[in-house]
Amino acid sequence: MVMTATKQLEANNLKVIQDQLNCEALLNKKCSEYASMCTDTQLKNLCNQASQVHKQNFNSLKSYLDSHQ
Repeated sequence: MVMTATKQLEANNLKVIQDQLNCEALLNKKCSEYASMCTDTQLKNLCNQASQVHKQNFNSLKSYLDSHQ
């Protein structure tokens, strides 16, 4: 019974990480799109920086996930 609970917990953790990966990918895409629409240089830079942060978050989560498979 303990083994089943552990596997269920792992499945739940995997789902959370997958959901977060999807969110980070979407946020990266949105921030990049917003940057392409901006005419103000400072706002464009801010959107590009946000896009890069979400890309780094995605890559970190992906590396974590890959290391545990």
